[in-house]
Amino acid sequence: MSRTLNLEDWLRTHLPGEAFSLAPASEDASFRRYFRVTTALGTRIVMDAPPEHEDCRPFVKVARLFGQAGVNVPRVLAEDLQNGYLLLTDLGSTMYLEALGERSAAALYGAATDALVRIQLASRPGSLPEYDRELLLRELRLFPDWYVGKQLGMSLSSTQSDALGAVFELILANNLAQPRVYVHRDYHSRNLMVSEPNPGIIDFQDAVYGPVTYDLVSLFKDAYILWHEERIIDWVVRYWEKARTAGLPVDADFGAFYRDFEWMGVQRHVKVLGIFARLYHRDGKDRYRQDMPLVMTYLRAACQRYSELHPLLRLLDELDKRQPAVGYTS
Repeated sequence: MSRTLNLEDWLRTHLPGEAFSLAPASEDASFRRYFRVTTALGTRIVMDAPPEHEDCRPFVKVARLFGQAGVNVPRVLAEDLQNGYLLLTDLGSTMYLEALGERSAAALYGAATDALVRIQLASRPGSLPEYDRELLLRELRLFPDWYVGKQLGMSLSSTQSDALGAVFELILANNLAQPRVYVHRDYHSRNLMVSEPNPGIIDFQDAVYGPVTYDLVSLFKDAYILWHEERIIDWVVRYWEKARTAGLPVDADFGAFYRDFEWMGVQRHVKVLGIFARLYHRDGKDRYRQDMPLVMTYLRAACQRYSELHPLLRLLDELDKRQPAVGYTS
């Protein structure tokens, strides 16, 4: 029997006497599928996570932790962890990505940073996996393996590999020195829903305990929407002020905090280029390739600003067969 038929049978046991219909609710970069369940009494969401590929337990755990923090996440109405089924409350069908605009951005991002502060205030060591050196480095290595090797079809020379490894060590040193909080790990416009209260937060099953700037980078250096840097700085300042007022462990010097934000962004964008390449070349998911240029724009801009990252910028130039960018030296 197919998983969909099994899923429908499971739903009937949890929606007794209710006629229902299923429709795809969202796409996912993993093996998970989401369906909107519509009945005469309203809608719910059902997650189908094949247990040979996915584990529902982290989702259930993080939903509880974030819910206790006072933010709007789906409530788990029913679960079958062995078979990988979850029945959830429905946070709506409008992503932030669809709603963000010149007039709406301030309010939507204000709500998103309010929620982020609440999540971070609830942080406790030992509750979530550590975003440690091993995991951060494993993510960085997606870049040479998948972006360089598969997307570009190139191999790094020993000199290039050594230079990249040295930059990775600098990035890791910065990331690991930052104060640690709960990290959603994909806190961006496709995982925030226009809901009441705002935002509805989804796709948090990979949450960890890690650098305080990580989710802020996901939000404001979003792979799916571009804002001018002046606006990003303004929004980051507003978060920083909220965080300081709330007593979160952010640097008292905004310049130092913003530097950490940018260096965290370098780690994320190097990783994301590798992930997007892997999604295409391994998993056959093509739509993420169109977002690579924006991610590369973020990465180049940060590397341009910090002399320690110029070797990475030079490598990007070499890979792109460009002349060295104006304004930096090795």
